[in-house]
Amino acid sequence: MASGDVDEHGGSRPLHELLRQVRRQQSDEAAFDLCELVEWLGAQLGAAVALVDRAGAVEAAGAAFPRQVLPALRPLLERLADGALDAAATDAVTGAGPVQVRLEALGERTPRPVLVVAAPDALSRDAALLASHTGGLMMLLRSAGRAAAASREYHRKAGQLRLAVFMALMAGDPVLARRMTAGAVPDLLDAGSLRVELLRCGAEDRDRIARELQDASGYHGPALMVRCPVYDDHLICLIAEDAPESPDGPGVALRRLVSEHGHYRLGVSDPHPLDETADAYEQARHALAVARGAPDRVAGSGGGVSLGRVLPAGPAAAWAREVLRPLNTAPKLTHEITRLSLTFPRSGVARLLGVSRNSVAAHLDRAGQALGLDLADVRSRAALALALSVPDAPWYESGARTPVPRPAPVLEDLLCTPPAVSWARTFLAPLPDGPRDLRGTLSAWIEANTDARRASHSLGVGRNTVGDRLRTAGRLLHRDLLGTHSGVYDLVHALTVENGTAGPPTGGSPPD
Repeated sequence: MASGDVDEHGGSRPLHELLRQVRRQQSDEAAFDLCELVEWLGAQLGAAVALVDRAGAVEAAGAAFPRQVLPALRPLLERLADGALDAAATDAVTGAGPVQVRLEALGERTPRPVLVVAAPDALSRDAALLASHTGGLMMLLRSAGRAAAASREYHRKAGQLRLAVFMALMAGDPVLARRMTAGAVPDLLDAGSLRVELLRCGAEDRDRIARELQDASGYHGPALMVRCPVYDDHLICLIAEDAPESPDGPGVALRRLVSEHGHYRLGVSDPHPLDETADAYEQARHALAVARGAPDRVAGSGGGVSLGRVLPAGPAAAWAREVLRPLNTAPKLTHEITRLSLTFPRSGVARLLGVSRNSVAAHLDRAGQALGLDLADVRSRAALALALSVPDAPWYESGARTPVPRPAPVLEDLLCTPPAVSWARTFLAPLPDGPRDLRGTLSAWIEANTDARRASHSLGVGRNTVGDRLRTAGRLLHRDLLGTHSGVYDLVHALTVENGTAGPPTGGSPPD
């Protein structure tokens, strides 16, 4: 670099170029590239440049830097890195001939990195000054890069904690959720009830939205935003129902985002107690499917109580415990995989639990054999899902229970009770009678084990027609019939009751 190399304003042209390099890197949120700056400095000096540590390990280097000189420089590197020297110069020999090596320690904290410049001739005063300035800016960029990496790691860990809290709530255990926070309890866990708002957005937008609405504690005020671990375009937001909604609160923010982005949509659940978060989440998932056809792309739950909560309590619990009893001796992981597979696809279960899809399949085979159920059949899955939804029907027997004075009822008995019949009529009431025959299409689809092609053949219509009718029925019923497993189970039971396929109760008197 010539000492008279100045720009039209009298400043040093290389220094102005150096500042432009730094400003450009600062505008890139991805990462700071020290190698690019090292290459730039080498081009300015007509030298080979590297940033190394006290042992000679290279952190950043130009392509032409002669790394073979580093072992011989080890004693000088150690003294510079440890603070005994600030700068040094020496000779070295490379395959291309002798070089002059200038070394300068950077920063204040030991061990310090060392900027090494290897040139055919000793650096001029201006060249040495440019190297020092560049080294100082390298340290600033290095610190900024590490701060950015620490920030990314913080947000990653905060997201993992939020997911753990969410999963504990999904398992119906708010106390476990509190323990997971190690004392930094989010406001949400002190709420009497919550609602789930499920935002469908671009996969690349989820982190940005959660980060923009995140508070200093890593939560979201009275809410908890979680990246869905199964669906890449879902952002789950749990909002305390009894918290006042501020103009910049998460609920308002989600609706604003939907109004501003035409491909976003939002499904909203009814309020639920914290230990019923799983039910709220299911409502939000079904509402999200309905939101596709809503004018503002926002839809609430259709309301209503799940079938498992309206069945006669004692007999239903006895039936459910009898259904689930064969799994008492299976590993806990088998139970969890079986439960999750009723809601999520197998690939999603594998992602949730960190196991392979083959492992998921093996556990489901074990569960199906123990239960005596074909879990590939939609009716069998619906029956199992209903058993799991009945209150007071745990996976494991937990002590003595009030005995039932007769054999546990079968499902057909329960579906003939007045509460079940009333529930089924209410559930199917939104379906109109008409030429499209939505009820007939739904029945044929269930009979075909939710295979649209087989259903279309039995109905004598096209497969696309079946799909259109299913989407229409889903919107009317407030159930996602095509996108989730769980959206079909209530339909199976409602049609069973309406079509009379449950049959009369067998054995003993009807359940109370």
